[in-house]
Amino acid sequence: MFSKILVANRGEIAIRVMRACRELGISTVAVYSEADKNALFVKYADEAYFIGPPQSSQSYLNMDNIFNAIHESGSEAVHPGYGFLSENADFVKRCKSDGIVFIGPSEKTIRGAGSKIEARKTMQKAGIPVIPGTEEGIKNVEHAISAAEEIGYPVIVKSSAGGGGIGMKVVKEATEIEQTIESTQSVARSVFGDETVFIEKYLEEPRHIEFQILADSHDNIVHLCDRECSIQRRHQKLIEEAPSPAMTLELRERMGASAIKAAKVIDYVNSGTIEFLYSKGDYYFLEVNTRLQVEHPITEVITGVDLVKEQINIAYGGEISMKQRDVHINGWAIECRINAEDPLNEFTPSPGKIRRYRSPGGPGVRVDSGVYAGYTISPYYDSLVSKLSVWAPNRMEAISRMKRALYEYIIVGVKTNIPFHKAVMNNRAFQNGNLTTHFIDDHHILKEVEKLAYDEKSKDGSLAAALETDNKKIAAVTAAVGAYLNQRR
Repeated sequence: MFSKILVANRGEIAIRVMRACRELGISTVAVYSEADKNALFVKYADEAYFIGPPQSSQSYLNMDNIFNAIHESGSEAVHPGYGFLSENADFVKRCKSDGIVFIGPSEKTIRGAGSKIEARKTMQKAGIPVIPGTEEGIKNVEHAISAAEEIGYPVIVKSSAGGGGIGMKVVKEATEIEQTIESTQSVARSVFGDETVFIEKYLEEPRHIEFQILADSHDNIVHLCDRECSIQRRHQKLIEEAPSPAMTLELRERMGASAIKAAKVIDYVNSGTIEFLYSKGDYYFLEVNTRLQVEHPITEVITGVDLVKEQINIAYGGEISMKQRDVHINGWAIECRINAEDPLNEFTPSPGKIRRYRSPGGPGVRVDSGVYAGYTISPYYDSLVSKLSVWAPNRMEAISRMKRALYEYIIVGVKTNIPFHKAVMNNRAFQNGNLTTHFIDDHHILKEVEKLAYDEKSKDGSLAAALETDNKKIAAVTAAVGAYLNQRR
């Protein structure tokens, strides 16, 4: 097994990977920017190396600085987490040339899956259903108008490169197409360095369902069942659950088989996710995520499989620790992404210093976080504060447990989307499992958030005061104990 792994990421995912390494007896190396010098993940690692200014382009995306840290620390492997360099084929290529193991799929696989257009073609050849759309990138506005009319409105314009729903826009009529194409190309060019865009049919009442897969270099491949990721804002996930409320045993068998087939046709090795859109009884291939997903905890919770440990073992050349017949769903899990953002101001990020912080606990509650009281959330990175996951024997109990956990969560000093999560958990349609990717608009969730935000402010104020009292009591007791011990020395 590896003796030392560098984690080329930050925040909660860096800590998550380091925890797995610590349990495996592997030393960990952190890399950090100027903005993260006081971050928890830096303190948690066995070693830490400074890699540059706060801007990602000069630190977490700076390959030269990261490779300097890899070689200086003597790391044998690198785990990319998600985001940053996790799906960068050039980074994987350089790892290989430098004799460093990349904990993830191959350069070839990442390049093949990284282009949504090429991935669509591959899946079509393999007989996996894809959403009707253009076979090539859009050449000009005339091409876009012609393609949209042939497919039929509404359509969605997407970047061929990258992921996370960045730049995606729905077009309902021809008058919107030119501006949308230009806007999406601009975003794709600045974020991914590739302005290629294509058009797909926009499905009615779509649900976003994905399958977690594991594949090793010994031709073993399994899926770890499904996750529902339909609660989104601007095509970015906010709430996920496993399994999907829409799933039946027959549908899971069919979609799971398609997920495994999709992984096989691109020679996938390591952990990955095959994403689908599901609408009115039919499912369609969406994309391949060639990395660990943000929402991986809920799959771990219902299957008992540690995905990070599996990633590390596969990268070392080992075999997956289970067969498909060994994979079973136990209960239900829900994850809420707790972000420092204002849901009543178009989910605008809310960076700043956390003055009071207390995470929830108790039965069936898991918090993946990298923050603490006094920590400053930087404006330079994603606004994710933590991932709050709960487990229960069934879906309704999981919803009740999440309500309780959200009630216990105290974050004072920055605005968060906790009121949003409460509004969703209280929504009857959500409770009934009637989900789509435009759930927030369809059910006027933000109106409910406005009411809850006021209550949240009052609650946080009273609980923060209670915490302050508790902290003073603890400080007094600590001082008394210290004085007593000093007398005895």
